[in-house]
Amino acid sequence: MDAASALRASPLFQTFTDTGVGILATICSPKNFPAGTPLFVENMVSDSLMVIGEGRVALSTRGEKGDLAIGELGPGDWLGELSLINTGQRLCTAMALTPVAAFEIRQADFQRLTATKPQACMKLLMAICITFGQKVQANRDSLRTLVART
Repeated sequence: MDAASALRASPLFQTFTDTGVGILATICSPKNFPAGTPLFVENMVSDSLMVIGEGRVALSTRGEKGDLAIGELGPGDWLGELSLINTGQRLCTAMALTPVAAFEIRQADFQRLTATKPQACMKLLMAICITFGQKVQANRDSLRTLVART
C-alpha cells in the first residue's frame, strides 16, 4: 500500500480530492513495525501524525496498578493528529499487535508544506479540529463522571 492509498482509506481525509491527498502523500514517510514493538511510548516527544495502512495497534496508558488498555486501532485510523499543531508529549503508548504498516507526517514537513500548499494544509487542520471536537463531544459524559469524582 502506498501513502496516497492509506490516506484515501482514512476517514480523516474523506473530504479531500485526489489532488489534496496527493499533496499530503508527498510528505508521508512509510513506517513498518513488527508485532510487539511500539510505534511510540507515553511521554515521548509528539511531533507527528501517523495513519495506519495495515495492521492493528493497541493503545495503553500507565496507571497506578500498571498499564491500562484504552483502545485499539486498525487500517484507516490515525493517531497523533494534534502533534501537527503543537509539539508535546505522547499521551499514551501505541503498540503493534500485528505487523503494522503506517504512514507518518512529521510536524516539520507539514509546516514547510504550509508555505507552498496552504489550502491542503488548512483542510487537514480543519479535519483534525472537527474530529477532535467530535471525540470530545462523544466522551462528554465520561469527562463529567471523572470531574465529579475529584
